[in-house]
Amino acid sequence: MSAPSPVELDEPVSDESTLPATPWVTIVWNDPVNLMSYVTYVFCTYFGYSRKKAEKLMLEVHEEGRSVVSAGSREEMERDVQAMHEYGLWATLQRDDQ
Repeated sequence: MSAPSPVELDEPVSDESTLPATPWVTIVWNDPVNLMSYVTYVFCTYFGYSRKKAEKLMLEVHEEGRSVVSAGSREEMERDVQAMHEYGLWATLQRDDQ
C-alpha cells in the first residue's frame, strides 16, 4: 500500500474562532478645556510614555482632533478610556479595523 497523498486546497480555510481577535484602540479627542501640557502629563503618567512620545500624541490630538493612544483587548481599552475620563479627557474606544 502506498502512503496517502496530502490534500491541496485552492483557498485557505478560515474559521472565525481561529482568527486572532481584532484589537481595540483608545482614542483621545481634542477638547477646549485641557491644556496641551496637561494632556502630555496624563500620557506620561498613566501610560508611562516618554515625554517625546506623549508630546507627539498630544500634538495629534491638538492638530488632528484625535489620537489613538493605546491598543489591546476590549477590557484593557475600557480601562484606559475610564482612566482618561477620570483625568478629565474625552476618550472613546473602538475596534481597530486596519
